[in-house]
Amino acid sequence: MRSLSIVLLLSVVLFLVGGCATARKNADLETQGLRNQVALLDAQIQSRDEEINNLKVDLAQAKQELQSRAKVKEISLAEPQEPFVRPSARQVQTALKNAGYYSGRIDGMMGKQSRQALKSFQAANNLRASGKLNRKTWELLKVYLDKKPVQSGVGSSKEIG
Repeated sequence: MRSLSIVLLLSVVLFLVGGCATARKNADLETQGLRNQVALLDAQIQSRDEEINNLKVDLAQAKQELQSRAKVKEISLAEPQEPFVRPSARQVQTALKNAGYYSGRIDGMMGKQSRQALKSFQAANNLRASGKLNRKTWELLKVYLDKKPVQSGVGSSKEIG
């Protein structure tokens, strides 16, 4: 009986020692898994920090651009433009004729020939050749309103016939 008790006692001791080794191995595996998760989370945090820093740089650049635009608007608002007073068709035809772009009769009607002359004037002055009078076109054209007309037949290539 005594030998049976010893065998039984040794079996229990071996079982406990073996169980502890298995438990330790499982604890080590669990610890390694947790370390891997921590490393992954650290990498994600670092990535987010870089993303935040990039967004901060982008935000600062956007703020500077908005401030620059605001300054440009302040400057343009500080220089008020006088309202565009549309000249009469007769004034436009007179200025075009004096500038050498219109050879028709000054009748106060903006017809096909007048619009074609206006397009030619716009093109020659690096404006969008729309044939419609706008502020920029009139600013350049109105200087011819009181000038002497360009002589016909003198070789002016600006004339529209």
